[in-house]
Amino acid sequence: MSRPTQKPTMRDVSRLARVSPMTVSRVFTDPDTVAAPTRERVLKAVEQLGYLPDLVAGALSSRRTNFVGLILPTLTNSNFGDTAQGLAEVLKADATQLLIGYTLYQVAEEERLVRALLPRRPDAIVIAGSVHTAATRTLLDRAGIPVVEIWEQPDQPLDRAVGFSNFEVGRAAARHLIALGHRKIGAIGPEADADLCDHRADTRLKGFSSMLREAGLSDALVLRHGLPPASFEHGANAIGALLARAPDVEAVFAVSDLAAFGAMMELKRRGIDVPGQISLIGFGNFEVGRLSYPAMTTIGVDARAIGAAAGTMLRALLKRDAQEAEVERNVDVGFTLIERETTAPRPAAPAKARKRPTAAAAGNQPKTAAGPRRTQAARETP
Repeated sequence: MSRPTQKPTMRDVSRLARVSPMTVSRVFTDPDTVAAPTRERVLKAVEQLGYLPDLVAGALSSRRTNFVGLILPTLTNSNFGDTAQGLAEVLKADATQLLIGYTLYQVAEEERLVRALLPRRPDAIVIAGSVHTAATRTLLDRAGIPVVEIWEQPDQPLDRAVGFSNFEVGRAAARHLIALGHRKIGAIGPEADADLCDHRADTRLKGFSSMLREAGLSDALVLRHGLPPASFEHGANAIGALLARAPDVEAVFAVSDLAAFGAMMELKRRGIDVPGQISLIGFGNFEVGRLSYPAMTTIGVDARAIGAAAGTMLRALLKRDAQEAEVERNVDVGFTLIERETTAPRPAAPAKARKRPTAAAAGNQPKTAAGPRRTQAARETP
């Protein structure tokens, strides 16, 4: 059989459904204005003919394309996948779809994606992070559409923001390790250059350093090693570099559970016990950390809630009668310290050796036995 040479048109649908072409158009662009029986008749004709509407042409009149651009650092991070799912689930109530691009942590690639998305007339853009090139900021500012920055809490968002303070995440990690009695504390995260940088991870390290200094401790072991993204291999290599610098480090914060898990495997290969010799805390509450042995102490955020909150914000902003001032500008979803088994109190220092008693006094000394102090791994709190 030969393929049909002509695709069905809106006029074909209107003739079959016995309505005007304008009514067919309204079924796709503003269905609530069409009576239910008429709408059903049109949709039945659409299905029978296999008609696909020209959404770009419809957007010229309605000024809506029913798609939102989503720009993420990577598609391999499950937390970003959960955010995309949370966003998509909320937007589908308005038949709005996502068009997703990823930057691989390159600000120049982010600018290229913005330039590629805007001519397609998205209804809005959701973008991970708040560090952009000057050109990107200008493009988004002049686009005249809602822009939501996610996974951060910038002081001055471009338009709207949904996230949490990565700086405070770092401080919370350091505070937890200090409270356990550790004093020689390090951290591992990726390096940064002019274009390739995980700014959120770097902000966590800055928060971590600030808490150490505030407690009167050195931040000399906050190590930036390798390039983003954080990964199992990155964590293994970074902990090796940290141990080369400070073999007696007592506790370590990794900017991601992925890096923390890689670090823990490298410590096991070297015969170093976690948490007996080194306490380890990650970030992200990834599945690998929840199921590892010992289970990973971490700082968790609700990734899906970030997407859902951004979607709810956009639905409100995109309503025809929306009052922009009534839509919250900066939503903080917060974070949670999840204490599991890879962090433990610092073992007590062994008592100083006492002078051997003289023979005369030896008989008057009670016999004592001292052993190493055991610590119990922290358990996950409800």
